[in-house]
Amino acid sequence: MNGARVLVTGGAGFIGSNLANRLAEDNEVVALDDCYLGTPENLDPAVEFVEESVLAEDLPTDVDVVFHLAALSSYKMHEDDPTHGARVNVEGFVNTVDQARRDGCDHVVYASTSSIYGSRTEPSPEDMPVAANTAYEASKLGRERYAEYFHNHYDLTTCGLRFFSVYQGYGGAEEHKGEYANLIAQFADDIANGRSPEIWGDGTQTRDFTHVEDLVRAIELAADHDLQGIYNVGTGEQYSFNELVERLTAILEADVDPTYTEGYVPDDVYVHDTMADPSKLRAATGWEPEIDFEEGLRRVCAQYQ
Repeated sequence: MNGARVLVTGGAGFIGSNLANRLAEDNEVVALDDCYLGTPENLDPAVEFVEESVLAEDLPTDVDVVFHLAALSSYKMHEDDPTHGARVNVEGFVNTVDQARRDGCDHVVYASTSSIYGSRTEPSPEDMPVAANTAYEASKLGRERYAEYFHNHYDLTTCGLRFFSVYQGYGGAEEHKGEYANLIAQFADDIANGRSPEIWGDGTQTRDFTHVEDLVRAIELAADHDLQGIYNVGTGEQYSFNELVERLTAILEADVDPTYTEGYVPDDVYVHDTMADPSKLRAATGWEPEIDFEEGLRRVCAQYQ
């Protein structure tokens, strides 16, 4: 993108600030965040910051593109208060997109989730059946349906990206989030400081770990190519938590063993395995992940070496 005015909701958060800072190199960027999980300290001076909720009236939606990333993004947040979770994730989406539509913006790229595929050891294509087993997943599916409505009824271009486990180290934009930071950042910080990383279950669960820089490129490409519909953003590879800890301890040259505990997400809804099928996004934009797992972990660990 070049020369556009854009809004990034959740723009002071982990993914949002990475996106806002990248776009600000060539565009006029407004980052909106209520500072629940974000902080303006993550943002470059070139980014205009607005502290506000996506539920507010008079949002700064006089833009060319809305990148809607704002969300309550954990199981616990939603189960503690499902109504509030739905308000932020669904009503906040509708409120933002409708204000943008009335301000003349016709292009929205938004965050969905890979969790709706459930546990998969095979690549998950976008056209496979999905389900809502948690309030968080229900809210993201609701977002996808409202995006479909805005496209069909108002001819807005609405591109939903189903993110797979996005990571960066604490040297990025998540150190202040504590237990809500991405797993790799938490594990690396524990190991680097001699603490035992805590793994739920036996550590055999797997994730498609996707570096935030690759994700940001995908988000920008989705806007550049006027994509419509749903697309996966993931590497097409998966690694277990046990292997993750082994690799981090090797890179950091640490002598730390993990602690295995029982998680708070019930087994019958816990997503044990994820892996993307990114072929649709690749065919549409040419996107490929550029940071492989080993290089990504080395970047995470670099701040401790």
